[in-house]
Amino acid sequence: MLFRRLFASIARSDLQITPRLVFHPNHIPLISPTPIFRSYTRRRHYVPLPPMTANKAEIYRAIESALNSPFNSDPLIAPPSPLIIVISGPSGVGKDAVIKRLREVREGIHFVVTATSRDKRPGEVDGKDYFFVTKERFLEMIERDELLEYALVYGDYKGVPKQQIREFTSKGLDIVLRVDVQGASTLRTILGDSAIFIFLAPESESALVNRLIDRKTETTETLLVRVATAREEVKLIKNFDYVVVNADGKLEGAVKLVESIIDGEKARVRQRRAVI
Repeated sequence: MLFRRLFASIARSDLQITPRLVFHPNHIPLISPTPIFRSYTRRRHYVPLPPMTANKAEIYRAIESALNSPFNSDPLIAPPSPLIIVISGPSGVGKDAVIKRLREVREGIHFVVTATSRDKRPGEVDGKDYFFVTKERFLEMIERDELLEYALVYGDYKGVPKQQIREFTSKGLDIVLRVDVQGASTLRTILGDSAIFIFLAPESESALVNRLIDRKTETTETLLVRVATAREEVKLIKNFDYVVVNADGKLEGAVKLVESIIDGEKARVRQRRAVI
């Protein structure tokens, strides 16, 4: 009677009975019931899925129901972070031409206007090509920590204002910086791998010298200094992330390659993030 009550109680509870083999001293196996306590798990009622011939909305709702979770319409991937793109290269390689064309063909980019203490060249516009300031004003900007980077190049100061970068990255725009190779080295120290560094190279040394002569903006003495400096600057390509050859008559190809670099960087899983 007691045995019957025990099993009736077990049947009404969450207990499950699992047979256990017990070996008798005479080696004849006996089956002894051993109750094992298990938590009770309620199974969700199964809803059969409609066939693929059903309408799309019905199939959509049925899959949501089967997964017990509504589908989220938010983007799976967050938009890419704004990039800082540093474009550099020796004098005469065509940095201005590449950047001018890039500005014409690509949206979502702000081209930081560099401050300089040198005189304007014919055709240059203050506030568009450079911010032309006196040496006294430039030294004041240094004193106030208004520049991300600055350098004395061929007797004139050049520097990158911080405020432009902060303002336009906050709007989600990519930033393009045009700096000489010396400035790029300084920015690499400051920004590390958080920015993209692109080296513009000529197709040959001879082509670069001819471009410098054609500019007719230098004395022969200054031209000699620029060519000698360019020889040393080309050796620093290894410090850049990418190199783009800007050959005579092939500006479009160089600009497209720069665009491809930017697009590839935006598709990276681990995004570069620069804090200024």
